[in-house]
Amino acid sequence: MMSLEGLFPIDKWDLRSGSILHQLPEADEERLRLHMSEQRYAKGDLLFREGGLPLGIFFIREGRVKRFTTDRDQKEHILYVANKGELLGYHAVLAEERFPDSAAALEDTRVAFIPREDFLATLDTSAVLSRRLLRAFSHEYTVLTNSISIFAQRSVRERLAITLIVLREKYKENSHRGPVSINISREDLANMVGTAKENVVRLLREFKTAHIVETRGRTIFITNLKKLIDISTFGPEGI
Repeated sequence: MMSLEGLFPIDKWDLRSGSILHQLPEADEERLRLHMSEQRYAKGDLLFREGGLPLGIFFIREGRVKRFTTDRDQKEHILYVANKGELLGYHAVLAEERFPDSAAALEDTRVAFIPREDFLATLDTSAVLSRRLLRAFSHEYTVLTNSISIFAQRSVRERLAITLIVLREKYKENSHRGPVSINISREDLANMVGTAKENVVRLLREFKTAHIVETRGRTIFITNLKKLIDISTFGPEGI
């Protein structure tokens, strides 16, 4: 499978929260598991809602989750797609504030829930977890700042190309051979790009004609990653 290394700066778009709980010291893992519970969510089910009180954090064991805000017209604006192994909700817990956004399952998803008291108690005693959270916060600020500035200056066509490249990284584990398949609704894709669904449908048709993607129902197959990178204007010269 084609790597993005040297072709597209994926680190500018990937929040990398998956490393926060990875292989923690045994004592830290025991504290986090003390009252941990698991729950399954069907596609569309909410993990938490914008403005809700954070009672703990969410660790994705299987599936994918979208983080989004909703405007006054009830239109969603998708901020990020979180993968298996990533952590959600820790910002609100650490800030002692309500959730700044909502999270919902994009597909059947299994999530571990860690109560805030256990998470904070572990944080108080774990130098490893503290360092990882600080690193994650710093990187996330860079990613979100980059996303805001770039998406404000790019055309819808370029934004769609960037979004498809980022989603390819999120979905590539499902595609061991052949083109990566991205199973996402056109509505969700439009909400990630920040445009109308009709624009996304039209541009995907153009990409299909140019042999950049193929579609099968709601599933998108990226067949020419290099052309997609060229459209994003983030080729090697622009990195």
